[in-house]
Amino acid sequence: MKKNRFFKIGSKKIGENFPAFIIAELSCNHNQNFETAVKSIRAIAKTGADAVKLQTCNPELITLNLKKKNFLFTGDEIWKNKTIFELEKKTFLPKEWHKPLFKEAKKHGLICFSSPFDVQSVRFLQTLKVPAFKVASMEISDNELIAEMAKTGKPIIISTGVANERDIRDAIKICKKFSNNKIAILKCTSSYPTSLKDVNLNNLLTFKKFKTILGLSDHTISTLIPAAAVTMGAKIIEKHFKLNDKIKTFDSSFSLNPIQFKKMVNSIRNVEKAMGNFEIKITKSMRSGRKLMRSLYFVQDVKKNEIISRKNIRSIRPNGGLHPKFLNKLLGKKVKKNVKIGSPVAWNLLKKN
Repeated sequence: MKKNRFFKIGSKKIGENFPAFIIAELSCNHNQNFETAVKSIRAIAKTGADAVKLQTCNPELITLNLKKKNFLFTGDEIWKNKTIFELEKKTFLPKEWHKPLFKEAKKHGLICFSSPFDVQSVRFLQTLKVPAFKVASMEISDNELIAEMAKTGKPIIISTGVANERDIRDAIKICKKFSNNKIAILKCTSSYPTSLKDVNLNNLLTFKKFKTILGLSDHTISTLIPAAAVTMGAKIIEKHFKLNDKIKTFDSSFSLNPIQFKKMVNSIRNVEKAMGNFEIKITKSMRSGRKLMRSLYFVQDVKKNEIISRKNIRSIRPNGGLHPKFLNKLLGKKVKKNVKIGSPVAWNLLKKN
């Protein structure tokens, strides 16, 4: 990423010299209840988040309504033996909710955008003047879908949860094919919830080679991992949000409630304050501390023409005399006049040889 490069999502500048853009992912935690979705947006606004993200899809275009083996969930998931289609039907956000939810978000100072899961959904979101698009982890290999987003010229945020390096490079290449350089790559682990040993924040350092804005889409239940990511260069943080702990959905186990989300936001903002800049500088609050640094002082009364030795000067606190680095240079010199113990050593007290 070029130094100082940034793009805007709504009124927010996102880039190296700007605060992290914090996204609350509503996902399916609306539980297909419109009032829950509205209340969630109002609660998100109180956490200090910058944006709320929705998911926009047509279940019929994501998968097939089949009960064949390949279309069933396996393992220990709560959806075991259910079909992908059943999941999508149970969790999708109705199209008619989008416009009022976008309006509600704006009313409360939140930027609202979405992850479209099919070309039709991209076009639908365009009618709502969505300010950006998000490519979900599982959709990173859908070249046509990414192309449809990229050609709008709007910022593209790409999650990389199940992607290898070729997938990531191909997605970036598609965006650039349409002269769209407003690209952000999010480190993501597609494990729900993600264990700390699988987070691998060091990938953020590896991702710098893609020369895009970087971020983290986090599925741990930690409020500190996003703050840690910010110290490593993440400029976008995405975290799932739920209105309360009574919400039970496919995503609720790795989502934060309002109190937890606010704690995360505060941690990120406090870390940003603490990071400062790259300049080595004595701050105003540190200046008083410099008074306690070492310097050279007379530790005995010294008479005129007496020779300086290690017996009569020493490096001690406070700061006020010559720098200790001059100690050896001063040894053997004579003083011009009588000097009292506790006087700081100064060049004008010494005779020139």
